[in-house]
Amino acid sequence: MTEHELPAWCEPLLTRVRSARTEDFTRVRTPANGGRDSAVLVLLGEQPEHGLDVLILQRAATLRTHAGQPAFPGGARDPEDEDAAATALREAHEEVGLDPTSVTVLAQLPRLWIPVSDFVVTPVLAWWHRPHPVHSREPAEVAHVARLPIAELVDPANRVRVRHPSGWIGPAFQSRGMLVWGFTAGVLATLLEMAGWARPWPQDRILDLPPTSPPPGSAPGIEEADEADEADELTRPTTPS
Repeated sequence: MTEHELPAWCEPLLTRVRSARTEDFTRVRTPANGGRDSAVLVLLGEQPEHGLDVLILQRAATLRTHAGQPAFPGGARDPEDEDAAATALREAHEEVGLDPTSVTVLAQLPRLWIPVSDFVVTPVLAWWHRPHPVHSREPAEVAHVARLPIAELVDPANRVRVRHPSGWIGPAFQSRGMLVWGFTAGVLATLLEMAGWARPWPQDRILDLPPTSPPPGSAPGIEEADEADEADELTRPTTPS
C-alpha cells in the first residue's frame, strides 16, 4: 500500500461520514453566524502490535482549565489558516510535533458549537499514512501523548458513562490509564458507531466525576474564556443506542 492508498476500513467510515449531520454528534444546534472558529484532529493510524488507533493527548494537571483531561489535538483558528484542516494540523504540530505531510485528511465533520465557550469546533478526520514518534512540545500544557487502540476503546470492559456534578451524563472510555470523556468521547463514540466498530456494552456502568472537572460541553484542547466554568448550557454528545 502506497502513501496515497487508503486502507480498506476507510471507505465504509467515509461513506457514513459524508452524510453526517450535526445532530449525529450533539443536541445543540450550531448557529449560522458567530462563535470562535476552531478545529480538532481525529487522527487514525495503525501499529503492528495493536492495529488501528487514535492519537490522544492529556492536558497538564497544572492548567487552569481542563487539567489532566484527555483530548484531541486542536485549537482556535489563526487568520492565516486556510481551513479547519489547516488549523487542526498546525495545532497538532505545535502541541505534539506532528508532521503535517505524514497525514492524509479524509473529511471535515459537522461544525459543533460549544455554548460554554462560544467555540465552533470542526473535527477533522484524518489517516496517519506515515506514523512517526510524537511527544509533548509544551510540557506545561500537554503532559502525555498516546495512541489509544480502537480495539481497547470498543472493548465493553473499557466503556463507561460518566456523571458530571452538574447532572450531565455522557459516554467515556478507559484506556492506557486515561479516562476519555466529554466532547472528545462524544465524537469518538459517534465515529465508532458510524464505522460499525462499536460493540454492545453495559450502559448502566456510571462513574462520578470530581467536582473540579470542567463543564462537559467545553472542548478540551481548546483554550477557554474566563467565564467558561460559569456557563449553564452544555454540549450533550449523543450516543446511538
